[in-house]
Amino acid sequence: MEIKRVWALYYSATGTTDKAVNTIAEELAARLELPLERIPFTRPAERAKDYAFTAEDLVVVGSPTYAGKLPNKILPDFRRALRGGDARAVAVVLFGNRSYDNSLAELRAVLESDGFRPVAAGAFVGRHAFTDLLGEGRPDWDDQRQMREFAGKVARKIQAGDDALVTVPGDPDAAYYIPKGADGQPVKFLQAKPQTDLGKCTYCGACARLCPMGAIDPRNVAEVPGTCIKCQCCVRKCTKHAKYFDDPAFLSHVEMLEQHFTEPKENAVFL
Repeated sequence: MEIKRVWALYYSATGTTDKAVNTIAEELAARLELPLERIPFTRPAERAKDYAFTAEDLVVVGSPTYAGKLPNKILPDFRRALRGGDARAVAVVLFGNRSYDNSLAELRAVLESDGFRPVAAGAFVGRHAFTDLLGEGRPDWDDQRQMREFAGKVARKIQAGDDALVTVPGDPDAAYYIPKGADGQPVKFLQAKPQTDLGKCTYCGACARLCPMGAIDPRNVAEVPGTCIKCQCCVRKCTKHAKYFDDPAFLSHVEMLEQHFTEPKENAVFL
């Protein structure tokens, strides 16, 4: 069936995945001369909706990599809310210059189980949410050039009527990556939550409004009664730099990343 619309759908706590998915979707829409629709899938209210597609749609679906897989608290929404309806899909993951591990394989498998036809996939480097020393400035202009080239190849595949499902490396059922500290030993920081510098905070409430988990109390933004997934949205989006993490295990993991994963990694695409 002929495709009539391109969609960009993305979970993007800090904006990096948003940038990548929209770059690819915009290029696809331009190459195929089709309209483009965007579906942010980040805030709780956005993920609470249902999204149904048909064989007339081409959907670019993106997620960041958390511990080598899809974010475990967001994954149920990817499974529940999306109905592929035999739409062709492009799976896209971002990773913070360490490794995408099994996240792309997992997203591809989830899309197929949701009724999509994943015809292409890509893993792209983005600035790590935890530190600017990993992937700072990425995706940069060259990454975006590669994204547009990738979109061009996908467009040509679509125009040729090639519906072959894409194969990607990794195991969608693999366990999550176990974070390590500066000493090389496993660390746990599941209970870590952002702190607030009350001397800088203006109580604008942006952190509470933007939190993908709705974890921050909008009446007192220094309180985090909900589940924090360490996405760093509140830290990255606070214009006053009032949010920070001080958990020793978390900081030790960041130190380890900065010691071992600053060498720029390459993007990977699959058709």
